[in-house]
Amino acid sequence: MVSRAEAQALLRAAMGNPDADFRSGQWEAIDHIANQRGKVLCIQRTGWGKSMVYFVAAKLMRARGHGVTLIVSPLLALMRNQIQAANRLNLNALTINSTNTDQWPAIRQALLADRADLLLISPERLANDEFVTTVLQPIAARIGMLVIDEAHCISDWGHDFRPDYRRIGQILERLPNNIAVLATTATANSRVERDVGAQLGDNVQVQRGPLMRDSLSLQVMRMPSAADRLAWLADQIPALPGSGLVYTLTVRDAERVAAWLRQSGVDAHAYHSDLNDVVRQQLEDALSANEVKCLVATSALGMGYDKPDLTFVIHFQTPGNVVAYYQQVGRAGRAIPQAYGVLLSGEEEANINEFFREAAFPPEWQVERILNALDDADYGMRVRDLERAVNLRPSQIEKVLKLLVVEPRSPVMRMDGKWFRTPNPFAMDHVRIAHLTRQRELEWEQMQEYVANRRCSMQFLAEALDDATSEPCGRCAVCLQQPLLPVETEQATLKAARRFIRHSEMPLQLKKQWDLDALGRYAAQFRWRGQNIPQHLRGQDGRVLSRWGEPTWGALVAQGKATGRFDDELVAATVDLIRHRWPDAAKVAWVTCIPSLRHPELVPDFARRLAEALGLPFRDAVKKARETEPQKQMENRFHQSLNLDDAFVVDPDLCYCDPVLLVDDAVDSAWTLTLASALLLQAGVDAVLPFALATTAAK
Repeated sequence: MVSRAEAQALLRAAMGNPDADFRSGQWEAIDHIANQRGKVLCIQRTGWGKSMVYFVAAKLMRARGHGVTLIVSPLLALMRNQIQAANRLNLNALTINSTNTDQWPAIRQALLADRADLLLISPERLANDEFVTTVLQPIAARIGMLVIDEAHCISDWGHDFRPDYRRIGQILERLPNNIAVLATTATANSRVERDVGAQLGDNVQVQRGPLMRDSLSLQVMRMPSAADRLAWLADQIPALPGSGLVYTLTVRDAERVAAWLRQSGVDAHAYHSDLNDVVRQQLEDALSANEVKCLVATSALGMGYDKPDLTFVIHFQTPGNVVAYYQQVGRAGRAIPQAYGVLLSGEEEANINEFFREAAFPPEWQVERILNALDDADYGMRVRDLERAVNLRPSQIEKVLKLLVVEPRSPVMRMDGKWFRTPNPFAMDHVRIAHLTRQRELEWEQMQEYVANRRCSMQFLAEALDDATSEPCGRCAVCLQQPLLPVETEQATLKAARRFIRHSEMPLQLKKQWDLDALGRYAAQFRWRGQNIPQHLRGQDGRVLSRWGEPTWGALVAQGKATGRFDDELVAATVDLIRHRWPDAAKVAWVTCIPSLRHPELVPDFARRLAEALGLPFRDAVKKARETEPQKQMENRFHQSLNLDDAFVVDPDLCYCDPVLLVDDAVDSAWTLTLASALLLQAGVDAVLPFALATTAAK
């Protein structure tokens, strides 16, 4: 039997504090796991020390001859923090993830030889057949404990449900009946608690602690305009002590807010899933060492990032539900007496959250299209094969397959990198999807209630997470009946923020590779070869003025598309961009545009007015040879290219050899501009600089 004193000695060693003692519930969880080999669902606030429970339990169990502890962890940032913490207890912690494939053979040998104390994996690893057969199955009988971190991801009802987590129930069936199980989360209401407990099996001990945070002071402000919020950030962040986080809903806003803050003298950097792992690790380390003032992050930085002295977490927009907000704002003030959590509510957040809700489940037609394609493929299909067969993006295909493969009687299976149809029937559970979608809508309505500031902010969050012990905090702006941080912004800062928004264009990069199977006619006509687009046929880096529908210019672009004429303000804004913030455009000697048979005057009219304002000639050198399907309906590279094959011709008699500005109204995949640039260069133009008024790509 493990004694409390023995466990406490390990706790003190791990924390480097000879006087450290267990928080309420920690020893009870360790006792149930290590001594009774039981199952525990631990719902405790951020900063309570959930990871300390399984590290100490793992150390104690290893000392008594039990096998490796398997930890399922959803994010690389979380894994990295856990490995560092495990090392302090001299636990040999290993991880198998997408960034260390070269180490997999050595890790497998260490596991087979019982030289590993902890193995950290992502839930996606459980969906990898090779991992299950070559790593998990050989050690399954010797696994001492299964830890499911951020366990709310198991639940359909959780704010961050991940289909791969549903495999955990299937994995549990393959593990010994007496295996100890610890599931941890800070963000589970009673419904999620019941769902997770049911999926873990019988005899689950639920341990729920109070969720009130004594060190965190909350404030909510409605600021519909992005310029107002940018100005507020620039005024207030430099005055805040220490370092912190700013959360945005989109990658685009993470990049834009970080750029604005740097322009305003704040050392801020964007953090999101589009960055590679090395860069993200460097940013995490820099923030942990207080080498930067703040990271401007999407939800890619959230679960498990552990910097105990973060002094502020500010949201640039309202998240979609209370549990997501609580989890993110809970990054602040873990080990310091005072921290701020500020929510800035903006006008665009409702549309962004509606987009997220609608994208949560793949539409039925996508599922049917993929299943029908696999039905006709006796020898299986790779994702690349499915792209051609069903006209869906790789991410859409993978989302459908992930949904299907975790079904108890899955209609698909993966073997040797190919997907096959199984005999199992499948039908979309419309009732469940409608129920969950409605629940997400109710969660958004709950966030609107939080923004309304009618009662204690901290108590509101705790009660939304079914903490019956909550009471008014006495520290938030609602309790104090006054702002914690100033609401007003400096007029000079606001003016600069408005100018920044009007100048927040984006780079436009054209494609560097093509699929000549989809461009057969052009390939035959011009004898194009190879996978890479030749350098002499590549357009240069261009610019996009705005994001579709976004204030200020994006809204004007959407309005112009609807009315059939783009406003003269867009002409003036483009001239300003070309003359003052796009140095390479100085060499442009003439203007042409992408034609359309559906709207034959819309883009040419704008391009002519732009050329006149620039004092350059306009030539309609690019002609539309045939009608095509709307390019926005083409979902991947093959179909985007196939739709354009032989669709455009360039009239060499209307071309100048000098560099040209190639204009389009909207860009998504950039294939139209890529191909038109290649045709212009093929016709003898020296250089092509692409420009679009707006991007419709989701970021």
